[in-house]
Amino acid sequence: MNLVLFSETDFIGDNLIAIRDTRRLEHISQIHQVKLGETLKVGLLNGNMGSGLVVLCNEAEIHLQVSLTQPPPKPLPVTLVLALPRPKMLKRTLQTIATLGVKKIYLINSYRVEKSYWQTPLLEADAIHEHLLLGLEQGCDTLMPEVHLIKRFKPFVEDDLNSIVGETRALVAHPYTDLVCPAQIDYAITLAIGPEGGFIPYEIDLLKKCAGFTAVNLGERIMRVETVVPYLLGKLY
Repeated sequence: MNLVLFSETDFIGDNLIAIRDTRRLEHISQIHQVKLGETLKVGLLNGNMGSGLVVLCNEAEIHLQVSLTQPPPKPLPVTLVLALPRPKMLKRTLQTIATLGVKKIYLINSYRVEKSYWQTPLLEADAIHEHLLLGLEQGCDTLMPEVHLIKRFKPFVEDDLNSIVGETRALVAHPYTDLVCPAQIDYAITLAIGPEGGFIPYEIDLLKKCAGFTAVNLGERIMRVETVVPYLLGKLY
């Protein structure tokens, strides 16, 4: 936890917040080992960041006098269209996406996504929120990403994706094309990443036809989703 995130419900007075939930309380007291008079880096969820002065500290609660003067870092200009990863990778991937500053995410179905993946409790709103929150704390950011769950690939690509792409450049990671992925770009993109092994040819063709995607190659290696997301975003930006 590099940033103590809090919400409007944590306020107990003018610029005064109380941390009472177990997760944050234990981390602040045991990892940061704060004492009265010390300061922590804090941020209001979907608001500014700043400092929090410890004015009360005990086993039940920690009170912080906060001053919020710093805006959060600028988001990456990326809309991420991601084939739903297997559950054991999903939580790490969500945290990574939030840490890196992506603010709009579409988790979609594809031919190689097993139907059972959509039954995981990790897709419940509270679980998604929790892992995005952990990613924001790690990356010192306050802006909560939007996550959309798309269970039908073809209608989404044919009816919705073109308007989502808008004026951005649309790229899809694909291991079976010769066009090399661009690097260190300075423009907004819509980025599609398939499951392990990539999208099938039919899906690539539909992405190209309906939403103007360009298939790009990341190199000879086939990577796991949890690896390719930070690798690709780091290469692009």
